[in-house]
Amino acid sequence: MDRPDSIVFDLDGTLWDTCPVCAVAWNDVLERHGIDFREITARDVESVAGKPHEACIREVFAGLSEPDIQLLIEETAKEDIRYIREHGGRLYDGVAEGLARLAQNFPLYIVSNCQAGYIELFLETMGLEALFRDVECWGNTGRPKDDNLRALIARNGLDRPVFVGDAEGDRQAAAACGIPFVHAGYGYFDLVGDHPRFDGFDALVRHFLETA
Repeated sequence: MDRPDSIVFDLDGTLWDTCPVCAVAWNDVLERHGIDFREITARDVESVAGKPHEACIREVFAGLSEPDIQLLIEETAKEDIRYIREHGGRLYDGVAEGLARLAQNFPLYIVSNCQAGYIELFLETMGLEALFRDVECWGNTGRPKDDNLRALIARNGLDRPVFVGDAEGDRQAAAACGIPFVHAGYGYFDLVGDHPRFDGFDALVRHFLETA
């Protein structure tokens, strides 16, 4: 892989984990509205991570009526934000320090399939706003990840970006945009392929700094 001129990160499963907190939020929405469904676990949330929020809800709550699905799409998106603001998410080991080191050598960006306001919440609660130049997400545009990645690359004039993520959708988005993909192997999903893989954020940082 040639030296990149910028690094674009996925968020969930790449920089932090909020699945346990979101599971509590989703269960509270079910209870509040009296929707009869089994208890949601962190593993349920993790299993659909990386997909647009609407797709996550439709997959996890398959079998519920369309009115209930629509209510859950709207309410869980808001409750995720509220619960994470109150209880926080978990940064992966080395992320805060590693991002600070990377930002000294590369412009940093985020593209995610999350709801609107979620990336901003991450940056605010983790004190990382100053490290990222631009962000984009499904909640802002309603567009798939490859379209949002392509738009961010274009508006920032990036020549040799690399996309770091943990899910197959991240790899596909990078391929659709014709840019290299790096697998965050410590995240939610195990991917097989010839892309670089790192099982810790510190190792990922060292890899990029060696190219700087």
